[in-house]
Amino acid sequence: MAGPAGLLVPLYAAALLVLAWRRRGGEGVDYLLAGRSLTLPAFVATLVTTWYGGVLGIGEYAWRYGVSTWVVFGLPYYLAAALFALLLARRLRDTGALSIPELLARAYGPCAGRTGAAAILLQTSPAAYVLMLGTLLSTAFGWPLPAAILAGTAFSAFYVGLAGFRSVVRTDVLQMVLMYGGFALVVPAALARVGGFGALWSALPATHRSWDGGLGWQTVAVWYLIALQTLVEPAFYQRVFAARNREIARTGVLLSIVCWAVFDFLTVTAGLAARVLLPDLADPVAAYPALAGLVLPPWSQALFLLGLLATVMSTLDSYLFLTAATFGHDILVPGSAADDRRLTRAGLVFGAGLAAAGAMLFSSVVELWHHVGTVVTSSLLLPVLGIHLPERIRPPARAVAPAIVAAAAVSVAWIAAARGGRYPLGVEPMFPALAASAVVLAGGARPWRKRVR
Repeated sequence: MAGPAGLLVPLYAAALLVLAWRRRGGEGVDYLLAGRSLTLPAFVATLVTTWYGGVLGIGEYAWRYGVSTWVVFGLPYYLAAALFALLLARRLRDTGALSIPELLARAYGPCAGRTGAAAILLQTSPAAYVLMLGTLLSTAFGWPLPAAILAGTAFSAFYVGLAGFRSVVRTDVLQMVLMYGGFALVVPAALARVGGFGALWSALPATHRSWDGGLGWQTVAVWYLIALQTLVEPAFYQRVFAARNREIARTGVLLSIVCWAVFDFLTVTAGLAARVLLPDLADPVAAYPALAGLVLPPWSQALFLLGLLATVMSTLDSYLFLTAATFGHDILVPGSAADDRRLTRAGLVFGAGLAAAGAMLFSSVVELWHHVGTVVTSSLLLPVLGIHLPERIRPPARAVAPAIVAAAAVSVAWIAAARGGRYPLGVEPMFPALAASAVVLAGGARPWRKRVR
């Protein structure tokens, strides 16, 4: 694939640089949120592309577990996004906040804000997307995986740093066109090779046609809890804070759900076709590139590669910028708008290094999603949702930071205690971690007993 890709990928990289370079500068809110100026098309483009960067993970899961991919990675996220749009989007836009840690600090105090920021650093680190980008570059050009990871991460950090959130939004518009176009090439070709939808369905193993992929209800159910991370998802909050008004914030999320459903149809179909046509694939993370190599001619393969790159890059750059903004704005706490830009750029270097290191430690995208999603969602879900409650029933401020730490500690310990893929007591770590968060918050609400004299 190095021939056509060797021409198209550099052109794609140059286009990203041109889009990111336009109207450089800006400080404070302009650098962090594009001056709160997102129109509806820009809002939808940047949210759709950002929330679908795990394309190789979808291919991996669909190859392994079939149509349950939609039950796990489609439906729960539509439901959670709809709840976010209908219950939170307009209210959040009216707060005038810049980030989730800022909201936590307003509601519970600076300690809760800093603790939440630490959790968000873990949540927004784009290690899974760096791994996918490295896999794509390694497949296309034959580079060693570590070199591909470092090159892709450094390039993303550079162009995002040029104009901050404006760079992210402008490049996301191009990425959206490429990601849909790439799958519009491979899906018809794959279906033609298989013999149509009917033949595809008949050729799948029985487990791949079942709703749970043969994994059981608990494994599926935990992904519905992980999907609740949408309600505390920094990418959603950032785009809502950046929307021009509250109606764009709500309508943009609802339109994005429709766009995700269309793209899910394309990606799941392609994953199922890869399972049928490539049943002995050694590395399911590479299911989509392998499928394209089988059913598409060289130039179409290169165009499909661009679609995959765009899908991954659009999320990588968004989360890398979120990591940088959290590090610079919420942890280092700038003293001026100029400091915001300077410290955020320093955060890009920190975030790029953290993501590259994480990508080299894990070999499974789905495993990364599961572990990080479990730790962060269990830590932040109850405290962040508490922000939206009336003050009289809001979690007590003194208990929020301990609750975040307790949930994270329990989930990490539960994951570490797994043996042979089985968790202690056969219980997914999300459940005890959420229980720990609830217990600490409830305990903080109890009045201290008077000391007996």
